[in-house]
Amino acid sequence: MASVTERAHFEALAEQVCRAEGVDRVSLALHAEASDFLRFNRSALRQATHVLQAQATLSVVRGARRAESSLTLSGDIGHDARRLMAERLQLARDLALIPDDPWLLLPDAASSSHRQDRGALPAPATVIDAVREHAEGLDFVGFYAGGPVVRAYADSLGSRHWHRVESFDFEWCLYQAADKAVKTRYGGTAWAPTEFAARMREAAARAALLRRASRVLPPGAYRAAFSPAAMNELLGTLGWSGFGLKARRTGVSSLMKLACGDARLHPAVRLTEAPGRGITPCFTTDGFVRPAEVVLASDGNAGDTLNAPRSAREYGLPANGANATETPEALCLAPGTLPHDGLLGALGSGLYVSNLWYLNYSDRQACRMTGMTRFACFWVEDGEVVAPLDVMRFDDSFLRMFGEGLVGLGDRCELIPDGSTYQLRQLASVTTPAAVVEGWRLTL
Repeated sequence: MASVTERAHFEALAEQVCRAEGVDRVSLALHAEASDFLRFNRSALRQATHVLQAQATLSVVRGARRAESSLTLSGDIGHDARRLMAERLQLARDLALIPDDPWLLLPDAASSSHRQDRGALPAPATVIDAVREHAEGLDFVGFYAGGPVVRAYADSLGSRHWHRVESFDFEWCLYQAADKAVKTRYGGTAWAPTEFAARMREAAARAALLRRASRVLPPGAYRAAFSPAAMNELLGTLGWSGFGLKARRTGVSSLMKLACGDARLHPAVRLTEAPGRGITPCFTTDGFVRPAEVVLASDGNAGDTLNAPRSAREYGLPANGANATETPEALCLAPGTLPHDGLLGALGSGLYVSNLWYLNYSDRQACRMTGMTRFACFWVEDGEVVAPLDVMRFDDSFLRMFGEGLVGLGDRCELIPDGSTYQLRQLASVTTPAAVVEGWRLTL
């Protein structure tokens, strides 16, 4: 079954299945992976799993009607092709039973792309040995996922897209005591033993700081430095409703004030959807080609929206590669000028926020978010860590924080992959620098 992650297998299936016989169009989309999963607890390996799976989604179209279904592939070309062709015949029959879709929009011309990134991934034994070496004497809890992930698309117009990237994502915590722990993440396409070792040393140093007496802060406004991991949570929340065409046109976008000119972001904030900078495919499951970049905010103002095909049809605009929920899959915040290694110095005195969680909107129209600090957050004075902080709740507007409140952005970006593994590994990511903000509002 290893062939399901290879292009030749998909091409052979597409050649037999993507034939418009009795229908206007047939398309085939593939999601596949060959992943290693490693789970650690108390610095020891507790579970090791290898998953090889492939799912094909077959779609047939006649006029304004479309029917589709998904099948798990076996890796045997003859067997898979027979099942898919039988399913194609059944779907063609089903078209007579479903109504026209007034918002159906599909590509009107063939397109093609090819990306094959081999990467430099560690063998499972290498990861296990690295943890054994660098986590000795520490209470290490972690989860590693790595291996090739495939997305592919073909249709009867002649479109052929292939995307195979080898990537990994490793998240771990060094547990100190009670609710005190340091969370760290390392992901990408090329494993570097020295980088993993450096992140482990940094995490261990911060875990030792958690032994100090905690500082309790009263509610108020504080200067704060956000790590890339914390920025990922803020930007991820912004992506829920901030950039979609449908949300903008119906007035429910969290960036309505920005879009209407009633608020401005700091001129240094430049947000883009940029598939080429991450591991996201440059095509969608409907065969639309994604542009290299969609500028979502720049020079303090709102930019373009993410236009899914159905919204594009409804509002008479071109689709631009957005998914059905019009949420970013390769969101990038451009770097600034604050030295990466001098973040605490740029902060001066205030909070260092390593992680956030439980984020939601407290006032969507004002782009006001609320959530909790998590893991190793510290009080800093004159650029030096003084004490760990107890968990606090914040409530503040993203537009204020990254408008008048923005002090600066870090000069180095980190790609943070989507760590979800439910059903299959994801290829979405956020690329972001750290940031320093003035007047971050803690409520309790």
